[in-house]
Amino acid sequence: MPGPAGAGAITTKTRGDAAEALALAHLQQHGLKLVQRNFKTPGRGGGEVDLIMRERDGTLVFVEVRQRASQRQGGAGASITGLKQRRIVFAARHFLLRLNSEPPCRFDVVLFEGTSIAPAALTWLRAAFDASAAY
Repeated sequence: MPGPAGAGAITTKTRGDAAEALALAHLQQHGLKLVQRNFKTPGRGGGEVDLIMRERDGTLVFVEVRQRASQRQGGAGASITGLKQRRIVFAARHFLLRLNSEPPCRFDVVLFEGTSIAPAALTWLRAAFDASAAY
């Protein structure tokens, strides 16, 4: 029987942070550079982008990291619903307003399926969705 949450307890946030860190390391190993982590729009009901990366060619990559321990309800990939995509696109557009010019962009997803947050459990989907599909 699991003990009470406290020091050393593995929470959903702890697992999510670990998945995000491993996704970041994986993307950096593939030549992407970190621009910003956990970009959030101001106010309620906005969106968040887990990782904003830049490809060698200048493409700005907005990355959603999802981890699910089980395949119930479709697993990690199915958890990126149309509403979630719209919120990510909303946050990306908000981020782009801060730039002088808009670079090429894409939306990637890094998925972790199962209880292990390890490189073997990682799936990187490049261009998983686009801004026009989210609206």
